[in-house]
Amino acid sequence: MRNKLRHDFTGHDFTGHDFTGHDFPGHGTPAQPGGNNRLKPRSSRLQAEQFGRQAERICAWWLRLKGWTILDRRVKIRAGEVDIIARKGKIVSFIEVKARASVADLDHAIDERRLLRVAAAAEALAHRYLKIGDDMQIDVMLLARGRPPRHLMNVWHGG
Repeated sequence: MRNKLRHDFTGHDFTGHDFTGHDFPGHGTPAQPGGNNRLKPRSSRLQAEQFGRQAERICAWWLRLKGWTILDRRVKIRAGEVDIIARKGKIVSFIEVKARASVADLDHAIDERRLLRVAAAAEALAHRYLKIGDDMQIDVMLLARGRPPRHLMNVWHGG
């Protein structure tokens, strides 16, 4: 089976092709001819992922400074994903972190669909983190470059 998947490239002219980036037809950036507008360049996706992870680390430290205990981070299940799970007293908070380059961009960073996925994940995960007598809530933390995190508490009440 393996030999059937191989292709003999002898005789093909690859002059001018840069195989280190996105120089493949249909997979370039929107600025490239033949580019697919739905795909981001690999470096842009990587930068966004790194920016998001850094924002989650900053928010986790911010929560610690405010007296929260971080129970878990980046918990993924079929129902959804929770960026941070934290406890303060008898409250367990399932937190969605959104980071943007500017404060103005944060106004559109979170929507009902995203909160619904976080709430579904929180409900499925609650048995792991809640003790008898605990309350749970869905929070959002917003972070823009050069600004301290903004913690919006108990933003979801079902729906």
